[in-house]
Amino acid sequence: MAVKIKTKNGLIDISNGVIAIVVGSAATSNYGVVGMASKNAIRDGFDGILNRANYKRGVVVKSDDNKITIDVYIIVGYGLKISEVSRNVQDSVKFNLKNQLGIDTQAVNVIVQSVKLLDE
Repeated sequence: MAVKIKTKNGLIDISNGVIAIVVGSAATSNYGVVGMASKNAIRDGFDGILNRANYKRGVVVKSDDNKITIDVYIIVGYGLKISEVSRNVQDSVKFNLKNQLGIDTQAVNVIVQSVKLLDE
């Protein structure tokens, strides 16, 4: 399912894979985010950190007209304030989707799947 944006010149389709890469890159660029997690860790058979090629496993995109709702599954570093890290991820995802793809987000839901020690 792709996000469709209507413009005066026509219709633009943006695939969920592209949105997932933008969202995953925005989320993992924040301090305190160890990496992306799979939304179905049991079904996917691992609880590890997703690499860039698999970001779509950790992002759920729900579209409604020109507004979308994003669910982001992340792994947070131990000892950090989860609410602050989550708020920073929300702001970063909203900003990058608006500036890179021109998409307004209705909501960005951050789901913390796990907490891991930061590499020393």
